[in-house]
Amino acid sequence: MTERLPFSITARDGAARTGAITSSRGVVRTPAFMPVGTGATVKAMFPEDVKATGADIILANTYHLMLRPGAERIASLGGLHKFMHWDGPILTDSGGYQVMSLAKLRRISEAGVTFQSHLDGATIELTPERAIEVQCLLGADIQMVLDECTPFPATYEEAKKSWDLSLRWAERSKQAFAVQASPEQALFGIVQGSVYPDLREISARALIDIGFDGYAIGGLAVGEGQDAMLDMVEVTNAVLPQDRPRYLMGVGTPEDLLAAIARGIDMFDCVMPTRSGRHCQAFTWNGRLNLRNARYADDAAPLDAESACPAAHYERAYLHHLVKSGETLGSMLLSYANVQFYQELMTRARDAIAQGRFAAFVEDVKRRYRMSNDTDED
Repeated sequence: MTERLPFSITARDGAARTGAITSSRGVVRTPAFMPVGTGATVKAMFPEDVKATGADIILANTYHLMLRPGAERIASLGGLHKFMHWDGPILTDSGGYQVMSLAKLRRISEAGVTFQSHLDGATIELTPERAIEVQCLLGADIQMVLDECTPFPATYEEAKKSWDLSLRWAERSKQAFAVQASPEQALFGIVQGSVYPDLREISARALIDIGFDGYAIGGLAVGEGQDAMLDMVEVTNAVLPQDRPRYLMGVGTPEDLLAAIARGIDMFDCVMPTRSGRHCQAFTWNGRLNLRNARYADDAAPLDAESACPAAHYERAYLHHLVKSGETLGSMLLSYANVQFYQELMTRARDAIAQGRFAAFVEDVKRRYRMSNDTDED
């Protein structure tokens, strides 16, 4: 298969690795964390500030943009990059997660998924071919096959049936991509199989036989727990090709990210940094902070003196005041600081891998977070 998305590995430390994904819109340094811009915006942040955090790539949501404002409309306005004022690479998911999360509003068949729109009740058809068409209309640099994100818990038989369907959809997605995509765009397959090692291995090998530009591990971080998640990452990465990017979808906490990097994951996305920011929680180099807590009312220290983020230099007392008063600026500043923390975490992880001290770096971050237990309101 012609290489659409050159990927080079520059350093290794155990299974952890650093590298670079080269797209037509820029280089993505790996391990990479993708801020989530579900509706063509990283919530509560200016695109310029997202870029300033050090983010090389962002994620947008096919399902939500298909419904509002519509993929055809975005295409007529110049594509998603122009529409949302982001000139770097964009990865779009396929809508497969909504197959699971909107279970009460959908019906699955061999053809695809029929949704009842959560906006106006309209009936929407999402097939593998339509998912690729929407992503091509958006102009996404990296696209995902349509899959069924297997819910948890699932019996072995349920997980196998789900995986079988996802594989057939992956084949159809690739066929549609070959017809519709431009040479600059890339397509990732998604490994499914729930918490069953043999299904994960079979899924990975089958997707490799089809051939994709990169491979995602889906259907995790849905309630199975960290140990089971990491077991499935290890099983899957033992099969996935070394020379292709590996993307763990929808993960997660700083501890989750570092544990997955240690097992060879290159890419992540999660709403946690911005969602936590909107709910008054900050990720800092001294652990998690809940700015609602009364202990911060007279705290003149900066949110995180170790961070380079401008938002992290605001005093904790001021941030406490903003969140207790319901001021929008509080969500904006905390979201900015959180997204930058995640980018700094990736930067430090890359440096540690390159220097052969990744395990020590992980232990230091874990120690800092164990010392912090500031998640509940006083």
